[in-house]
Amino acid sequence: MKPVILAEKPSQAKAYADAFSVKRHEGFLEILPCPIFPEGAYITWGIGHLVELKEPKAYDPKWDKWSLNSLPILPDRYEFQVAKGKFKQFTIVKKLIRATDTIINACDVDREGSNIFYSIYYQTGARGKTIKRLWINSLEVDEVRKGFANLQDNRKDLLLYEEAKARQISDWLVGMNGSRLYSLLLQSQGIREVFPIGRVQSPTIYLIYQRQLEIENFVSEPFFEIEAIFTAEHGVYKGKAKAKEPKREIIQALLAKHAIQPNSPGVITSVEKLDKRMPPPQLHSLSTLQATANRLWKTSPADVLKTMQGLYEKKLVTYPRTDSRFITTSEFSYLAGQVTEYQKLIGHPFPVASLVPKKRYVDNSKVQEHHAIIPTKKLPTQAKLAGLSSIERNLYEEIVRTTLAMFHTDYLYTETKVTTDINGLPFFTTGKTERDKGWKALLVRSSKETEKDEPTLPPLFEQEKVESNIGIKEGKTQPPKPYTEGQLIAMMKTCGKLVEDKNETDILKEVEGLGTEATRSGIIETIKRHGYIDVTKNIVSITDKGRVLCQAIEGNLLASPSMTAKWETYLRKIGNGEGSQERFLGSIAKFIHSLLQEVPNQLKTKNIDIQLVPSKKSNAKYKQEPIAPCPKCNQGSIVARKNFYGCTNYKNGCTQTFNGFFLKKKITPSQIKLLCTKGKTNVIKGFVAENGQTFNASLSFIEGKVKLDFAKE
Repeated sequence: MKPVILAEKPSQAKAYADAFSVKRHEGFLEILPCPIFPEGAYITWGIGHLVELKEPKAYDPKWDKWSLNSLPILPDRYEFQVAKGKFKQFTIVKKLIRATDTIINACDVDREGSNIFYSIYYQTGARGKTIKRLWINSLEVDEVRKGFANLQDNRKDLLLYEEAKARQISDWLVGMNGSRLYSLLLQSQGIREVFPIGRVQSPTIYLIYQRQLEIENFVSEPFFEIEAIFTAEHGVYKGKAKAKEPKREIIQALLAKHAIQPNSPGVITSVEKLDKRMPPPQLHSLSTLQATANRLWKTSPADVLKTMQGLYEKKLVTYPRTDSRFITTSEFSYLAGQVTEYQKLIGHPFPVASLVPKKRYVDNSKVQEHHAIIPTKKLPTQAKLAGLSSIERNLYEEIVRTTLAMFHTDYLYTETKVTTDINGLPFFTTGKTERDKGWKALLVRSSKETEKDEPTLPPLFEQEKVESNIGIKEGKTQPPKPYTEGQLIAMMKTCGKLVEDKNETDILKEVEGLGTEATRSGIIETIKRHGYIDVTKNIVSITDKGRVLCQAIEGNLLASPSMTAKWETYLRKIGNGEGSQERFLGSIAKFIHSLLQEVPNQLKTKNIDIQLVPSKKSNAKYKQEPIAPCPKCNQGSIVARKNFYGCTNYKNGCTQTFNGFFLKKKITPSQIKLLCTKGKTNVIKGFVAENGQTFNASLSFIEGKVKLDFAKE
């Protein structure tokens, strides 16, 4: 019998077929007899998930209608069905699988690929077949042939399937129960919206909300420092005293204590020079590549993954859904053999520093399923490179350059620390002198980084006398910055602790994170689609709908990133054979029971004062809730529109509107209500002036216009 090879999708099947002579049929390909398949073989494919979990109503009719009385939704067993619109392809796959005795799982080599394969296999009703696993990191013809010639057994694959199935069912349970529970309870409070809840999505939204609150509640404080511009024999440099005070008078007293005038002369008391080196960055995992691409080109994590999948299918890069930053000696060997060719690809020749593998990059013990993302052996022609889109070109070059950096020299520089004394008060200066650009010459992106390098200093000598221009410098403490999409990936990886190493975004420490390497960008896209966050010019902000959700889940485990991370860690244990699906789903069932007991009482005590405009998609039947009587016509009501507030009596000529934003600050319905009824809001924090400074003020409504009001209560 001919073995049947099941690929995840048609493009993957085509990549496998490129390694053999094939005949085409509807829904499958036939490999002609060859040394690897003496009798030939069939390649067929899914279209992603051909099989999905059944809807709640399939288990019990009472679960068709959304009602609190019908919760919890906890079936005794979980059933699957063929996904809508995919029955034709499923029938072809089923016929081929049932007619053979050997099946090769050639879906993606991760837990989702294992899930897709086994969910299809079990749905066909086939049993007792021999199952082999294709395990490769590249779709190049040689690698594909080598992989099929050295198929693995399916022991690891079955464990990954158990892990993936546990994740799939747990997400379904939390989503089905949590979404109904919160949507129904919030609707009973007059908030007419549907609130999808997710095991990983909800704590991610909550982290974004926390950052937004930090920004809004931040009160900028002034501070004063002493800065001096020194003129030495060979040039000018700056220095600062170690004094940072909230009041100018304290700084003035310090200057008086040392009898320092604006032009008091100084003397250099020490010049310390330290030679330093910085090794090339580590190789890329998916998350470090997503963070880098987002920082450099504002490319969204989802677009990075999609583009990398395309480059993988074009056989230009290795498997992209990896969390490893290491390669094995096998990959290092082919990279070392083609260094010159990779240099020609990017037009950047350099002398190779060493062809000996270094532990920083090459470590067989740290590579499990997948190694770091590197270029394949296949070298594209200039015509093929020219045919890539700009995002493909950016990402491919980033991979090639980061890989080549491994063969380059370290970046060398000298750090100079200078102390200048003025009447007993020391001023400190740190400077940097580049000695050898090394690998930084390869990564031209380094020059685009926003970080400011330490200044280069003129030649300075101990006991040298210098002229001074001394002044008091005023500054203001700055609020935390909102997340970018790239930082969001890093933040999910590190479970809310934003770790950002400016040199190489080295966020891959052994930490518990939200989601997996392969799912994080999809989670961000999902919470965007549900209307919980907005991304404008790469800046992530919470929407009013997101605020309502976060205020509602505050205080329970749905808002806890650490709890979700622990779940994710246990899922990985299932994949390693150290945990059980039953135990995991048991803990999810307990969690759902606790939500049902605690949330109704929790929501009664919460004052959620944000009014939402119902989305047409989810709640077209609900009318917009009036916020306040219109102060202009006294006949209509002010309601929320898309980006502003307006009067319902506009068809009869009332032109009263309020902008949804004022000096970059979103104005809430409760603040609009105060303007309409009291003529003035409470103090609002976080207005942004033209010079970028933030400040706090009230808003007043005078003679039909909204104005800033700085009067103290």
